[in-house]
Amino acid sequence: MKSIISLILGLSFIAAVSAAPAARTVKLFNGRDLTGWYTYTVQTKQENPGIFTVVDGMLRVSGGAGATAYYGGIVTKAAYANYRLTFDYKWGGPTYGTRLGKSRDSGVLLHCVGPNEPGPWMTSYEFQIIEGGTGDILVVNATKKDDEGKPVTLLLTSEGFIDGKQKYFKPAGEKLEYKDGGRHNWSGRDPKWTDTIGVRGAKDVESPFGEWTRCEIICKGDTLMYYVNGKLVNRAWGLSVTKGKIFFQTEGAEIWYRNIELTPVD
Repeated sequence: MKSIISLILGLSFIAAVSAAPAARTVKLFNGRDLTGWYTYTVQTKQENPGIFTVVDGMLRVSGGAGATAYYGGIVTKAAYANYRLTFDYKWGGPTYGTRLGKSRDSGVLLHCVGPNEPGPWMTSYEFQIIEGGTGDILVVNATKKDDEGKPVTLLLTSEGFIDGKQKYFKPAGEKLEYKDGGRHNWSGRDPKWTDTIGVRGAKDVESPFGEWTRCEIICKGDTLMYYVNGKLVNRAWGLSVTKGKIFFQTEGAEIWYRNIELTPVD
């Protein structure tokens, strides 16, 4: 009898697990239009004069026009917490304005809170996308305000080592803490990196120019994990803000995105 009961319970458990709904992946970018997003740049405010466009199912960020570099981004209207964000990017050709001739630069801001103005960025934690530095973590307390206009402090802890004035991620390394600012370089960032277009370090894991790079960001509770082309390049914990909008930057360089998807995590 015990064997029969155990078998019934076991089958019931399997059936329950099989019936449990899988985490639902959301296409943040639908490949047709900018539904679910708004745009903001310092130069154009809420207007979008061709800075963010949909081309053949991809999101094109122009970066600039003529002598003007656009600074700001395209931002989700909804706020998110506890998720896995995946996307592909590849660089376009030019850089503009003060970024002319300098490394192609962009990024994704996470847990964005507070206003957009007066500067280009929201208070957030950044997944850096820049030639030679994709996967750096930046603590960006841009406005020092939350969504209710109250003062906010951004905290973050990681591990690694210090080389001169630069801090780098290294598993099981020295405990490194940040408050309201700072950059935690990805593990293989070239210490001889220069801010020049096309720069590439010996250990870079982002794809060569013109090819797609796959990125994965896991935001769970007060932790972050960054993957570039399947490699863990950075992680952190102790975040003081754990929910907010998601913000894809324009920073004076043309960049293309596709497959922007979000999956909830427990």
